[in-house]
Amino acid sequence: MSGKIIPKSYFVSDDVIDISRSLIGKVLCTQFDDRLTKGIIVETEAYRAPEDKASHAYGNKHTARTAPMFLEGGRSYVYLCYGIHHLFNIVTGGINMAHAVLIRAIEPLEGIDHMLTRRKLKKVSARLTAGPGILTKALGITTTQTNKPLIRENSIWIEDHDFKIDTDQIISSPRVGVEYAEECAAWPWRFRLRDNKWCSPAK
Repeated sequence: MSGKIIPKSYFVSDDVIDISRSLIGKVLCTQFDDRLTKGIIVETEAYRAPEDKASHAYGNKHTARTAPMFLEGGRSYVYLCYGIHHLFNIVTGGINMAHAVLIRAIEPLEGIDHMLTRRKLKKVSARLTAGPGILTKALGITTTQTNKPLIRENSIWIEDHDFKIDTDQIISSPRVGVEYAEECAAWPWRFRLRDNKWCSPAK
């Protein structure tokens, strides 16, 4: 099942909130070692520097890890959480904007057998891809793929399959695990597809 590959220009907009919402229904694709996997994006979170205290780039903090965030949108930002989970983000905006969208959950679409093998699971359930740290394992994404343009040649890309998502199907709520971010913790920048069983649990 193929769709139209979304070009870099889609991600260069300075409105990371709009991009985060619009990615619901798009398809995240990977191909490592000839293993093609695809999943429909059903949950995202937006992070907007420099004022967002939940962002790694808050206050325009520039480190070796956050360097990809300061480049032009349409590339990956993958970081390690708690020393265990590889979390996949899409950099958005222009140079030095440092905006990003965290992909929190996907609905498996293609290559499900490969996903099950990587997750060491025997049957399909929400445990397969319903969370940012497990969807990356299912798709084979690690920090070695950080700072890569999202094109097929680099093994990670986003497709548009023309899945129709009405605006009232998308729920917005505060982001997960950012209680430290003071007033920013209440910003409703988490987007989920209503009643979709693949979304990570509500908080």
